[in-house]
Amino acid sequence: MPCTGEETLESIQNNYNDVSHLRVTYNIYIAVHVLARALEDLKTCNKEEGPFILGRCANVWTFKAWQLLHYMKKVKVKLSSGRELYFDRNGNPPAVYDIINWKLGTNGTVMHVSVGTYDTSTFFGQVFNINTSAIVWGIEDQQVPVSVCSQTCPPGFRKAPKRGEPVCCFQCVPCPQGEISNQTDSIGCIKCPWDQWPNPQKSQCLPKPLEYLAYEDPMGSAIMAGSITSSLVPACILRLFIQHKYTPIVKANNYTLSCILLVSLSLCFLCAFAFVGYPQPVMCLLRQTMFGMVFALCISCILSKTIMVVCAFMATKPGSNLRKWTMPPVSYIIICICSLLQFLLCITWLSLVPPFPELNIVSQPRLITVECNEGSSTAFWCMLGYLGLLATISFIVAFLARRLPDSFNEAKFITFSMLAFLSVWVSYIPASLSAQGKYTVAMEIFAILSSSWAIIICMFLPKCFIIVFRPDMNSRERVLRKER
Repeated sequence: MPCTGEETLESIQNNYNDVSHLRVTYNIYIAVHVLARALEDLKTCNKEEGPFILGRCANVWTFKAWQLLHYMKKVKVKLSSGRELYFDRNGNPPAVYDIINWKLGTNGTVMHVSVGTYDTSTFFGQVFNINTSAIVWGIEDQQVPVSVCSQTCPPGFRKAPKRGEPVCCFQCVPCPQGEISNQTDSIGCIKCPWDQWPNPQKSQCLPKPLEYLAYEDPMGSAIMAGSITSSLVPACILRLFIQHKYTPIVKANNYTLSCILLVSLSLCFLCAFAFVGYPQPVMCLLRQTMFGMVFALCISCILSKTIMVVCAFMATKPGSNLRKWTMPPVSYIIICICSLLQFLLCITWLSLVPPFPELNIVSQPRLITVECNEGSSTAFWCMLGYLGLLATISFIVAFLARRLPDSFNEAKFITFSMLAFLSVWVSYIPASLSAQGKYTVAMEIFAILSSSWAIIICMFLPKCFIIVFRPDMNSRERVLRKER
């Protein structure tokens, strides 16, 4: 067919216009142009303005190689393709490459198709050009093949070499607990500061949240509400006892000791306030000692009531000299002595190794637990053990006196109350050792409230029932009636 003059060789693919084998020819073509331009510049040198010593010029017929090289370094040639050829200070020409894609033709021949260029002589941003849609890959899915044997490790991971494989082959290992990596392909992880913890992606360190039993916490609010409500129960019982203090059942159960016991039980419920909220230095000093002293007063009253019950029964036997031990001052002395021993133990504790607030980052690494360090765990368990000793003595004495006549059946109620009290605090020991953070404090508060309720229910609920609902049983004849 006749030519129109608008045809281009780039659109024709055959063996006659395949220029992939003309690299040497093209290089010779460029070299001839460079030499020709250098010779031209050497020939047109003006005398006394030459580049050599004393402004001399080289003779075009007898020049030296180094003289021609001087002109070659300064050559700038514009080629027929429109590109400009020159040399940098190292003697290197611009890097100009055609990016060739080998394609298999329909007739089974291999075609070399230009899909892009790399030219450092062009403007910035146009050095590398490639038409990715024109590339035909030699794999079935026509996806870009991966040129590495391992994928890039994202932040939160570190590179670990694979044994027996090249250095470029590695596996991505998650950073250990408490460490991060904030870069791609990191070779190591960074440990977070003591007051920070990694985010779920382990790419950055975030401040650790503070944990303590706060007033705003649902558990803290429930404890506060339960403590206030529970403290009103002993107060209501106390008012009921005051109104019926001349009735036989109130007199028979030692009205004065019952009042002291009810006041101490109300304070036991209110002790929970000292355990809720941000641990302040003053509260850390007082909360355990406050709990120990109030409960020591409570158990001392019960122990005194138990001893009074036994002495009163023994004093009724002929020839007994125990009547003087049933006098009210004796019960007050027992209470004072038992409470004084607990007071001395608490004073020694606060003087030698006082409790103090601390930030605990060991029990729960993700959190900073703000808690009270008891100073001496031995002192704390001694204080708690002393309460257990008083309760055990009361239980044993009351248990032995449980079969006394009905007029002295207070021993039965004391037996049940002390049994419940001891059960609660024995259960508290393993529970407190297994709990962490604010739940340790919640366990102690639960033990305080539960043991106080056990005493209220076992000792005062039957009496309140008789006073309110069975007034016919609240008579001298029924109280003094012997058990058959």
